Amino acid sequence: MTVTNMTHPARECDCRHEPQGCAADRKERRIQAGRAQRTRRLKQLILGTAFLGLLGAGWLYPLIGYFIPACMLLGIGLAAFRGRNWCDWLCPRGSFEDGLLARISPQRRIPQVFRGTPLRVGVMGLLMTVLTLQIVRLWPDAWAIGGAFVLLLSITTGVGVVLGLIFQQRTWCYICPIGTMSNWVGKNRRPLLLAAERCTECNLCAKACPMQLTPAAIKGLGVMPHRGDCLKCSLCVGNCPTGALAFQDNHIDRAAA
Repeated sequence: MTVTNMTHPARECDCRHEPQGCAADRKERRIQAGRAQRTRRLKQLILGTAFLGLLGAGWLYPLIGYFIPACMLLGIGLAAFRGRNWCDWLCPRGSFEDGLLARISPQRRIPQVFRGTPLRVGVMGLLMTVLTLQIVRLWPDAWAIGGAFVLLLSITTGVGVVLGLIFQQRTWCYICPIGTMSNWVGKNRRPLLLAAERCTECNLCAKACPMQLTPAAIKGLGVMPHRGDCLKCSLCVGNCPTGALAFQDNHIDRAAA
């Protein structure tokens, strides 16, 4: 499968003959990327702050804990259409991680063990088992069950903060059960495409990726493989100076860089 077969034809531009026009295109892309990033940061800051407030309120009013299974259903449901898009800024904890935790994270490389299937399945199985046993034990006390959701969210958020302070703020996202299930359900939805003739391998896309992926590495394939855990956040697309990246439902300007 190639990028050419999955995108619309675009205008051609030879920067060797039209350097000013290409420079203007790159400037416009930088401006648009800057606006998009500022908007995303603002959304994450607001939602991340709200997440902390909601988590604290859950200890006073445990019924708030039922927003956790609601988030789970929304995340997995959205994944069926748009891939792991929920985990970008729609996820309250993801917004907290990027909007607040990232400010104090050392930004170290996330170890490969967190990206592997065994640990992810193990964490998901453990948490689902514990949660199921708690629900069975507390049934039908809605107040107590809500408290169990709040406790689980508090513990996993604490683990996520510790991992973020040791490695990078999105480390937890690799082993988050909702993220893992969304990854499976959203297989091959809105894959990231790369126009190889435009890619200069500058790796600005990799520097922008909150999941520490390297989009330029798919140059020989033209499409990001499913195992990439892409959040569809479009930061790599916006930061590409040559417009070489796009998602399947978007248009790639295939003008020469």
